[in-house]
Amino acid sequence: MSYTALYRKWRPHTFDDVKGQDHIVTTLQNQIRAQRIGHAYLFCGTRGTGKTTVAKILARSVNCEAPIDGSPCGECPSCKQIAAGTSLNVVEIDAASNNGVENIREIRDQVQYPPTEGKYRVYIIDEVHMLSTGAFNALLKTLEEPPSYVIFILATTEVHKIPITVLSRCQRYDFRRITVDTIADRLKELTDAEGMPVEERALRYVAKAGDGSMRDALSLLDQCAAFHFGETLTYEHVLDVLGAVDNSVFRELFLAVVEGRTKDCILKLEEMVIQGRELSQFVVDFIWFLRNLLLLKTAEDAEELLDMSEDNLKLLREDAKLADESTLMRYIRVFSELSNQIRFAAQKRVLIELAFIKLTKPQMEQDLESVLERLAALERQMEEGIPAAPAGYSERPTETGGMVPVSNTIPQAEIPVQGYQASVEPRTVTIPKAQLEDLNMVRNEWGKIVRAMGMSVRPCYRETVVEPAGESCLCIVFSDPMNFHMGSRPSILGDIERYVEQMYGRSIYFKARLREGGERMDTRYITDEELRENIHMEITIED
Repeated sequence: MSYTALYRKWRPHTFDDVKGQDHIVTTLQNQIRAQRIGHAYLFCGTRGTGKTTVAKILARSVNCEAPIDGSPCGECPSCKQIAAGTSLNVVEIDAASNNGVENIREIRDQVQYPPTEGKYRVYIIDEVHMLSTGAFNALLKTLEEPPSYVIFILATTEVHKIPITVLSRCQRYDFRRITVDTIADRLKELTDAEGMPVEERALRYVAKAGDGSMRDALSLLDQCAAFHFGETLTYEHVLDVLGAVDNSVFRELFLAVVEGRTKDCILKLEEMVIQGRELSQFVVDFIWFLRNLLLLKTAEDAEELLDMSEDNLKLLREDAKLADESTLMRYIRVFSELSNQIRFAAQKRVLIELAFIKLTKPQMEQDLESVLERLAALERQMEEGIPAAPAGYSERPTETGGMVPVSNTIPQAEIPVQGYQASVEPRTVTIPKAQLEDLNMVRNEWGKIVRAMGMSVRPCYRETVVEPAGESCLCIVFSDPMNFHMGSRPSILGDIERYVEQMYGRSIYFKARLREGGERMDTRYITDEELRENIHMEITIED
């Protein structure tokens, strides 16, 4: 006999076997006991939470000859036929591959005939959001006034794609993500029934990796058990199979980040790549590790929120003392942005390396959190008696054997000779008062405007400058060509225009350009009145 996957072998057959959806199971059982069965149900929720399973149990229950407390008995001919898939009263349709108008018309023609056996004809339409607009329209009339012997059960993972006209005709049930404890308890039951030796710690990690999906957790358990067949399934085995990383690695990386050891972070990442660890999962787990640290720093009695042993909690408390709340929030922000980018990236390792460089070198970023972290580092150096050199400066030997500071960002030929101080005044440009008001308002609120654009757009607007470009028009100047390519799209500029108009009541048109080589970005803008008041200043007038 061929092997049956665990999630198929242990699929619930009664309402009592369904885990984590008590609010739905109780409601349906009460309807069956009271004979108050609806004509259309909509089951929505994430994958693997039991939508199709509950739909099949409901189909058996309403046709069962002797239901037990609202659940199918499993012994009558109707229950056996539906379970075997031979009953004509229960029709399962995959809307992903049967999404045309003609498929719905077939259903509309079939519902005219009452069932030859049993009480109800049940149509289970899975992934119903995949139906075309015409198919939804063809379904509406039948869905609103079906015959008394017809029940529709629609299942979907993307309820926002369902037309409101369909939603209003159905009883909606939202399937929740299943908790880690519930999944772990269910896995323990199944492994005991299968005679599979497994560590409790390994089961909890598999339950957590299932991300609220019982089916995903069972599939992962099946995969781990097959790789280590005949052995006790340990926590280390699960990490090997799933390409996950142990907490000790996160602690080493976090310590290296706090101490600014960029090289050690890169080497540890290389070690994980050689071991074949899944980098996307590593990013998610590291964010979770940082989140636990932040909870310990900010929440009272945070230990109750963290699902871990006392030994791990003790280590986590020690790690939490190494960084303050703002630093941890910056770490989480950088890796959260990374988790959105890495999903579609070809070079995941490079993006993670860049993220670690950002963490260990806060001077690379210009946001408030990075500035605060740099100030804290300078304060620590001063307390330890270490002189703090300006960022971007090093020392070079002189002919007499002494050392003089040299900027790493200025070419050698441009270093001023001793006794000469280079001072270039920013040029001044006059613009109308209304344009200056728009410019100052947007510049003052630019950080807030960019943050409102979302995590996927925000990174490309770093190191941008806003300059006037005419009446009710501003130009966004980009320094990086790749950021310019992403941030200058009309849809994004349109979102900025709508946000500014909605939040500040200003109708401003935005355009974008790329900064030219050697172009200075410190132009000072004033009005004609200010020009007359400061006529003694050196100014530049532009048409």
